[in-house]
Amino acid sequence: MTAALPPELAGAILDQVADALVYADRQGTIAFWNRAAEQLFGYPAGEALGQSLDLIIPERLRPAHWKGYHLAIAEGRTRNAGRPTLTKATHRSGASLYVHMTFAVVADDQGRAVGSVAMARPAEAPKKTA
Repeated sequence: MTAALPPELAGAILDQVADALVYADRQGTIAFWNRAAEQLFGYPAGEALGQSLDLIIPERLRPAHWKGYHLAIAEGRTRNAGRPTLTKATHRSGASLYVHMTFAVVADDQGRAVGSVAMARPAEAPKKTA
């Protein structure tokens, strides 16, 4: 564990980092949504907080997402071990967007998974090969 920051400084850092930061509880309910998440996904925090992660997950990707999410929570680790993943997300406008995301399971002091955190940034669509 690293040295603790004063809560107001920790909050400012989380809110002001350049990448979108989204934390969801064990059930996948959004509990933290920073300014960069507002910009990337188009939802103000007041609309995103308390909503399911389905808010930003394209409908066709939801079954695979939830299978992986629940497995990661159960095992206490993600499949990609924090490596960035290129995936699609849904903007508030309904537009599809590509994002690079990293995921981590968040554990309490006893090592029990309490949720998941993701950091995301915009990405270009993959180049199509002939």
